Formats: sequence, C-alpha cells, structure tokens
Amino acid sequence: MEELNKHSKAVTQDPTQPAAQAMLHAIGLSEEDFKKPFVGVASTGYEGNPCNMHLNNLAEHVKSGVNDSQGVGLIFNTIGVSDGISMGTPGMRYSLPSRDIIADSMETVVQAMSYDGLVTVVGCDKNMPGALMAMLRLNRPSVLVYGGTIASGCLNDKKLDVVSAFEAWGEKVAGKIDETQYKQVIQNACPGAGACGGMYTANTMASAIEAMGMALPYNSSNPAVGQEKINECADAGKAAMNLLQRGIKPSDIVTKKSLENAITMVTVLGGSTNAVLHFLAIADAAGLEFTLKDFQRISDETPFLADLKPSGQFLMEDIHEIGGVPAVMKFLLENKMLHGDCLTVTGKTVGENLASVPPLKKDQQVVRDISDPIKSTGHITILHGNVASEGAVAKITGKEGLLFRGKAKVFDGEFEANDGIKNGQIEKGDVVVIRYVGPKGGPGMPEMLKPTAAIMGVGLGKEVALITDGRFSGGTHGFVVGHITPEAQVGGNIALLQNGDTITIDASKKTIEVELSDEELVIRKSQWSQPELKVQSGSLYKYAKLVSSASSGCVTDK
Repeated sequence: MEELNKHSKAVTQDPTQPAAQAMLHAIGLSEEDFKKPFVGVASTGYEGNPCNMHLNNLAEHVKSGVNDSQGVGLIFNTIGVSDGISMGTPGMRYSLPSRDIIADSMETVVQAMSYDGLVTVVGCDKNMPGALMAMLRLNRPSVLVYGGTIASGCLNDKKLDVVSAFEAWGEKVAGKIDETQYKQVIQNACPGAGACGGMYTANTMASAIEAMGMALPYNSSNPAVGQEKINECADAGKAAMNLLQRGIKPSDIVTKKSLENAITMVTVLGGSTNAVLHFLAIADAAGLEFTLKDFQRISDETPFLADLKPSGQFLMEDIHEIGGVPAVMKFLLENKMLHGDCLTVTGKTVGENLASVPPLKKDQQVVRDISDPIKSTGHITILHGNVASEGAVAKITGKEGLLFRGKAKVFDGEFEANDGIKNGQIEKGDVVVIRYVGPKGGPGMPEMLKPTAAIMGVGLGKEVALITDGRFSGGTHGFVVGHITPEAQVGGNIALLQNGDTITIDASKKTIEVELSDEELVIRKSQWSQPELKVQSGSLYKYAKLVSSASSGCVTDK
C-alpha cells in the first residue's frame, strides 16, 4: 500500500518538530491523528456571490468524508471574484488574474502545511481552472468538487438567468421595456445559491473537468442546492482517500487523451470560449503539449449538439433532468467520441464509470442526435490573419452565419464602447472593435459581456460583429471574436485599426483580415507608440508584467 502520510509525516512524525506537533494538538488532533494522512480541503466560499455563498458548508461535508475514511480533513480558504458582479466595472480586470492567485494560494498552503492530498470546493468561473492548475503543480492525490448550478429564475412563465439581466439593460436602452419591467427581470433572475445556469464558463469548465476525470460522476450537473450535492461532497472526501491509498495522482489522470475528452465535451455542449484560455493554462501546468491547433482539430471533428443558453434555450438544470453529464458522456462514448480508457478520480476508467449509467432520457430535446446536429462541426473556431497573426477565438454556433464583412467602429476600451452603444453610434453592418483590454492592456483581459449583451438587447445581435483583444463571458452570443493576439498593448495589428477600415471575418476559411496592404500596416505601425500600462503598482501591475499571451493561456508562472 502507498505511504499515505508521505508529506505530512515531515511535521507529525519528526521528533525535531515539537512546535509543529504542539500546534496540531492545539487544533484538536491526537497522536493517533498524526499517523493519518492530512488532506487539505480548499474552499473558495465567500458571502458576496451566489456561486460561492454555499461552498464553506459543502467543504464541511467533504471534510466529514475524509475523516470517515481515516484521514484528517483540514479546511482552508482562498479568494474568489464574481464575474457577474464585477462585469462592466473596473473590477472585472481582476477576474482572470484571480485564477492564478487561486492556483498560487492553493499550491502555497498545501506545500507549506505538508498536506498529502487536496480536495477543492469551487464555484465561479476562475475557481475551477485555478484549482486544477494547483492540483497539477502539486501532483498529490486530488479531487475537484463543483458547487453546482443555480436554479432558474422565472418571470411571467419565462425562465430567466443572469444573462437575462444583462440583456434587459439593452432592451431598456432601446425602449423595448420600461423601468418596472427592467427591475422585475433583475429581481427574479437569480433565485439563490449556485453558479450561473446556462452553458456559461462555470458550467462549461465543470462539465469539461468531469469529462477529463478530475471530478466525480454527476459533479457538474448536480444542482447547488439539494441532498445530491451534499452526498457527493462526502463521497469526494472518501474518493480523495481512495486515491491516496492507490497512489493515483493528477498526472495519472490529466493526459493528452483526457484533455481531448474535455474539449470534446466543451464542443458538444457549445461551451464558453474561456475554456480555450483555461485549458491552455491547464495543459501548461500538466506539462503537456496542447495548442490552439488541438482546439481547432477537435472542433473540426466534433458536432455541436446541445441546445443550451446562451445561444439555445435550455439550462444546466435541464441537463440534470435528462440524466446529467454522465448520460451525455455515455452517449458520446457509444458514438466513439470519447476515450473510454482514461483514468478518473474514482480509480476507474471513463468506460468503467459509465457502464452502469442510464442513457439519456428518451424524447429529450436538450442534446440532439449526431444525425441532427445544431452544427456539424464545433462552435469554437480559431482564426488567423493580419488582424490576429498569433490567433483569435470565435464562437460561431451557426445561427450568426459564417461570414461577416463590415466597417470598423473602433473603441479604446469597454467603457467607450458601452457609451457608444448607449448613444446609438453602432449601426447595422459595423464591426465593433474593442481594444487595449487584453491581458497586459486591460490589464487582466476583462470580459466583454456588457457590450455584447447590450448589442443583443438593442436588437443588433445579428447585424453587427464584435472583435476584441479581451475575452467574452460564456454568456456571450452573437458574431464575436476574442483573444486577438498579439494584443493592442504590445503593438498587435488590432492597435492599428481605424474607423472605416473594412474587416472580413470568415469562419469557413478561419480568417480575420483587414483590407489594408502590408505597406499601409507598416506605415501605421511606425506612427504607433505603446501606451503606458493603465496601472503602475499592485497586483494588476504584477500581472501585466508576468502574463503571457492569450494564445498560450495567459500563464504567469513561466
């Protein structure tokens, strides 16, 4: 049997560490406990966000599962940033950097405190990749627990979610709804605990991580509130102990094939473009070669099947009702779209886990058959061209069309763009350009949900395109291109665009081009000067100095 306390024995068994042992007695541990493995239970729980408000309670159930399996569960906390609350404000610049702070802080505690294993209890978008990056750096037996999705809101028999609130602002600006109707949407969109309900970034990452094998079956689709999630948390504590006993580490689970399973799930479900950014960073933490070309390869080979918000009509709670993510995985495995031999945190393979799982419910309408896809290939398209020589990420579901050609309407930042939409500056046929919002230029690569939701709300969602060196919320839909690299702050060609330039986005050819000669671009580049960073101290300054390009995942530890 594997030595279970390989790391914690440095403080519990070494006779030259009396102070450490005295402190451990002070927290209530006995001599008998000192012989057991220590499992850190990392919660991103805090009161300020529905995605995270219930996580500290779930962490207690994880701890019980560890303790019931002859381990010592020790809860600690780290930060979280609510994308939904910070969206459209200067605070949104801290969202993506929080991913790396979460990874750094979890790594720090587990290493410093000599824990033998780790269970992370996470809710909002950046919690999950941050936690997984820490697990891979540490490479100690680990399990990820997702806090679950929120129940849908309801108004006048219509389901609502957080994006309904963003789009309601655009509807109010356009005069489609009055102030009373606007307030009613806000008051009814989010009924309680849980992450945003559509196939936005949180549910995208949770589903993909379950498909990857780093979370228990049903983890991503079990709702935030209910006995299923509580039971699952206790089981996660037990699973961590099983991994310790069997010596199974994240590096045994996260492989090139399991990454392919994850991205296949993202593609089938129509998930967030943020998955590209995060899985590049996850692959980097795992020491695996996985690039933008791999995303495009999988997208080319995989149909988009799930009719989920933001582009469709259903929510994660509907996936739960038709059998959960395991039922979707079983469907994919039966159609030879998953690697069934990949190991998971149950200690079993994907195929073994799915053998007893009931299939998708008959007559369900959420996930289409492969013979009747929403789109025969994936919705994520990697574009290259003279606007994005290192690549850009488009979310093309097929409902927007595959080609857009229009005149640039350029904004140096999101707030300029929001004012432009509000003041009626955006017209049919425009290509809205929002720049200097990349990882260095933001700094922090904020999401552009507010302008894209406003464009939808004013009724121009099918009439304009939007391109940016920032990124998009999983709640964004429409003809949008993000992650343009090189970004404007470092002199990428997006910095050289001017109002009236003709831009063509061709999803079939996978290109994004401005109709300017190379000579004209050279002239414009000679006239461009790099602006100062928007911050000169603090964590965003450090982030801007350290962060890599979006085309390599915005990593900060290289």
